[in-house]
Formats: sequence, structure tokens, C-alpha cells
Amino acid sequence: MKISIVGSGYVGLVSGACLADVGNDVLCMDADHTKIDDLKEGRIPIYEPGLEELITSNSDAGRLAFSSDLSEAVQFGQIIFIAVGTPPNEDGAADLKHVLAVAQGIGNALTDYRVIVNKSTVPVGTADKVRAEIQSRLDQRAVDIDFSVVSNPEFLKEGAAIEDFLKPDRIVVGTDSERPTQLMRELYAPFNRSHDRLMFMDLASAELTKYAANAMLATKISFMNELANIAERVGADIETVRLGIGSDPRIGYHFIYPGCGYGGSCFPKDVQALARTSHEHGWEPKILNAVEAVNQKQKTTLVEKIVSRFGENLKGCHFAVWGLAFKPNTDDMREAPSSVIIRDLCNLGASITAFDPVAVDEAKKALCDLDRVTFGADPYSALEGADALILLTEWKAFRSPDLARIREALRVGAIFDGRNVFDPIIVKQHGLDYYSIGRRPILAD
Repeated sequence: MKISIVGSGYVGLVSGACLADVGNDVLCMDADHTKIDDLKEGRIPIYEPGLEELITSNSDAGRLAFSSDLSEAVQFGQIIFIAVGTPPNEDGAADLKHVLAVAQGIGNALTDYRVIVNKSTVPVGTADKVRAEIQSRLDQRAVDIDFSVVSNPEFLKEGAAIEDFLKPDRIVVGTDSERPTQLMRELYAPFNRSHDRLMFMDLASAELTKYAANAMLATKISFMNELANIAERVGADIETVRLGIGSDPRIGYHFIYPGCGYGGSCFPKDVQALARTSHEHGWEPKILNAVEAVNQKQKTTLVEKIVSRFGENLKGCHFAVWGLAFKPNTDDMREAPSSVIIRDLCNLGASITAFDPVAVDEAKKALCDLDRVTFGADPYSALEGADALILLTEWKAFRSPDLARIREALRVGAIFDGRNVFDPIIVKQHGLDYYSIGRRPILAD
């Protein structure tokens, strides 16, 4: 099949590369000429394990191409995916200007039947708006061309997106007619061989499903962080509590890890957008509001522990930070807890040397206004001159470090573990004070 994907960001590139890898001819389009030029030269604008190799192999095979011409994309693909960003407005609502601009462009260029697929995360009712924009342009052109609008939300985890696309848990398709149903079934047949993963439903339900899934996962995280704060105060260990409740199959172990808050491009904006949609329809989403409030507060937890240890005036204090991306295996700094924590520490007078295996370039952009922040070439060089180590992202490379070397490097032997990566007893044995989430401090003798 011939597939066009409008928007060559994270979702668009992963989707395009994976669809090409099973034999489709795919054209990825983006209005950013520099991005398209880079992609044509083999330079990938994002970090995702395996993505560069997948793009290179399918480009070399002639199945994956790139363009900055929307009209070309409309003419090329029998199915056209819209995969552009939907950032939050000031009120938390999803900004649909990019989605609707693409719809207008499709309406201006459409000459034959096409299936228009919303891959972007969009609020309920967006499919109707996309259909209306396309139809309006066709009416202005005084042409009668049939088209279908489908909702097909993505469920890709950053750091494991290729595996998620190629071996999906489910494929949600919202549609209101038979013709696009058959084309979408054909498109996803290669990913559906062992058992039927396709879930067809109405458009509104498909649009809500994406928001509902992310809101549920965000709720689990915030709930565990709430429990962690309770555990600290009553003298319990949240890690043993986690194991105790996770063993219940009704709860499970996924997304019940306490930490210093969630970030990324999905959970924060999707919780806010769903809450805003709820408000627009006359419903007060009390749980969603609490999820967001707990998460924002959780990003200050480590700072409060550091202040308790070093005092409110951190002038003269220097800290090493390991991990900047909002999660491992990505360079995504959007809504990353590290940005909030580092800014708060700098505002209190501290200086920072930070290290991340892949996110340093993005972090430099996100923190470019902070002259108290420098970046280490490796984890251990970041420790030089530091009073304490702050761990904010649970990269595999940080799970079993040389604790003796850490103790030797730090002026004050203390670790603030925002992801509960380390074993408190082992840390203590190496002469380090240990502060974590949902557990009382463990102090070296």
C-alpha cells in the first residue's frame, strides 16, 4: 500500500519506518524543510533505540521517502496519517491548529478518494472538525470528492516504540463506515497475524480511548507517589508496599513505581487536555485534577529533602545530577522532572554538573538560561567537586555504579535517589547517606 504520513516527529517517524518495514511504500512529510533535508541525508532528529537503523534500511530499499510538500503527500498515499503535534494551550486544552491546518491543506489538494487518519492525540470531536475543514475546502473548490476520516490513536512508549508498533497490544480504529474499515484492516494485517488485535469502534470512543489510557497510567503513578509520601511519614517502606500490592493481579506491577514525578510529551498534556474537555462538557474531573496536582508537587520532593539536609540557602553547594531525560532510552526533555528540580536548586543558590547518556543536547536547550549548570562528559566526571549526587533518571548504566568511587568523589557523602534505584543497605555500607522516595533516610555510621 502507499501511505503518507504528515508530521515527521516522534510518532510520524516511528510509524512511517515500521509501516515501510513490512513492505509498504511510505512518504513522510513535514513542513520543516531543515528536518526533511536532514532525514534525506540520514540524520535522525530524535533518539529512539533502533529507529536510525530502521529508517536507513528502508530508505536504502526505496520504501521510505521524505518530502516537505503536502500536496505531494496527498497525491501519494491512499491512506494519509496526520501525526502533528497537539501541544497544550494556556488553559490545558489541546491546541489543534496544526491538525486543522493539515486538514485544510488536504482539502486543497485532494483529487481522489483518501482515508484521512488522525494519529495525533486529539480530544473527542476532532474527527468531525477535520472532516468539516476538508469538506469546506472542497466546497470552496466546487468539487465533489469522497473521503473518510478515521481515528487511530498511537500507544507507543518512548524507548520501546518500535517494538510497540510492530507487536502491538491492541490497534484501536475509530470509523463510521465500511470502506475505511476494510482499508485499515488491510493496512494492519501484517501486525495482526497471531491473533486479532484490531478494535473497531466509533470515532468518539477511539479518541477518548487514548486519553483514557494515558490518564489511567498517570493516575497509577500519582497514586503511588501519594502513597510514598504517606509511607515516609508512618515509617513504612514504599518498595515493600509496592511488592505487596503488585502481587495482586487486579493491580499488577506496571506503573506503580514511586519517583520524583512523571513527564514527557504525553501524560502531562493528556491529563490536562482530558480535564479541559471534561470542563467544556460541564463535568468537574476531580480525580484528574488531583493526578496533575500530585505530580506537580512530587517534582519538589527531592528539593525539600536536599534543603532539609543542606539548609535553605544553597549558595556554595554543588550537586551532581545523573539523568536528565524524563525517562530512560529517550532524549525527550519535555516536562522532565529534572528541569524543575535543577531550576529550583539553582534558584536556591546551588550549582549543578549534570550527565545523561543521550539527552545532554536537549537538556542544554531546555536549561540554556541557567549559568549555574554545566555538563559532565561521563557520570564520574560529573561528580568532581560535588557535595552530593542526585539521581533523576533510571538509566541502566546507573543501576550498579562504583559506590566506593562515588563516596571518594563527593565532599559530603550523600545520594538523593529520585527513582529508588539503589539498595539502601549497600549504599550505607559504602559510607553514604541515602535519601529516596517513600522511605526514611538511611544514614551512614
